[in-house]
Amino acid sequence: MKRPLSFDATRTSLLVVAGTSLVAGTYGLVRLAYGLFLPDVAADLGLAPRLAGWTSSGASVAYCAGALLGLGAHRRPRLVVLGALATAAVGSLVMAASPGVGLFVPAAVLASAGAGLASPGMVALLERAPGLRRPERAQAVVNAGTGPGLVAVGVLALVLLPDWRLALTLGGVLTATAGVLVLLVDRSRSLPSREVGPAAGAPRMGVRARRLARPATGALLLGAASAAVWTFGRTLVVDAGAGPTASVVAWVLLGVGGTATVLTAGRLGALPPARAWLVTAAGVAGALALLALAPGVVASAYVAFVVFGWSFVAATSALIAWAGHVLPSRAAWGTSVLFVLLVVGQALGSTVAGASAGPWGWRGVFAGAAVVAVVAALCGAPVASAVVRVPRPLPDRAAVRG
Repeated sequence: MKRPLSFDATRTSLLVVAGTSLVAGTYGLVRLAYGLFLPDVAADLGLAPRLAGWTSSGASVAYCAGALLGLGAHRRPRLVVLGALATAAVGSLVMAASPGVGLFVPAAVLASAGAGLASPGMVALLERAPGLRRPERAQAVVNAGTGPGLVAVGVLALVLLPDWRLALTLGGVLTATAGVLVLLVDRSRSLPSREVGPAAGAPRMGVRARRLARPATGALLLGAASAAVWTFGRTLVVDAGAGPTASVVAWVLLGVGGTATVLTAGRLGALPPARAWLVTAAGVAGALALLALAPGVVASAYVAFVVFGWSFVAATSALIAWAGHVLPSRAAWGTSVLFVLLVVGQALGSTVAGASAGPWGWRGVFAGAAVVAVVAALCGAPVASAVVRVPRPLPDRAAVRG
């Protein structure tokens, strides 16, 4: 007997809440917690700066590996989500229990893969969720989980530091709990997949590449620009005269801005994805410019961190919507590709920013990052269509969105 739609809608709402919590855990409480707790970890375990940098690079590679595995999320989304909760939770718990760098480093790398798996896994689950009336808004809300995760890990840091082990333990447990809840409330295991094989009309690889050209370019550039904040944001604030507490508060404000995207998801979701990208990436550029102009003014820096948090998380939501718009029958695949490029850009941006800090200074680094973010935003401008020459996407015959 068919269950009433209200039951499906309630269960899907629970899936959105659980999915948001999973993203909060894999990103905010696990992947991004490494940079926040690094000074205390280095002091306790003797983690040298060079090894810390290699660990961060390895974590980015692991994230990309997870996202690449997520290319097949449309076939086994529950398995992808299971992989996300397992790698993030196990990695975080092993990090917390590590007696030395020999165990801590590989655990940190493993933990980062969870975030790469979580995003495409949740995209695929929500695409086939019954009773979902506004899938774009649901995707944006789940993706905004990064914000609450950053707030939570920042609060943990303020309360628990220097006890980073307890903070990472709590992060691993909470992430595992969120993942289990996703699997419990999801009903896709009893439903046929809505993403079909190439024979049924899914676009070929060359067509996919052309359709993703603009968002892919924007993702790579925005990742490079955002690395200034994700890698050196706390350094900028501290070097400008703020204390350790103020730098942690700035991290919390990043999360506050990211969380605020839930409030604006409906309005941004009503915009064409390219225009939403233009608006949000421009916000990233503005925040970077503000940090470059007045890093020593704490209030100004705090405003910039809030704006950056909102803009960056909203921009990643725009990427998800953009992937679904140009590849409606391969949205999870497109999301994985775009998020991999975003992280590749972050890895490149961190390297360039670190090398440029000496000759340019941190203000110069952030000013340069703002310029890159402006170029990234222009990928969403109407004129970009003529420059990149991307054909207008045709609807996929077999595509069905929830």
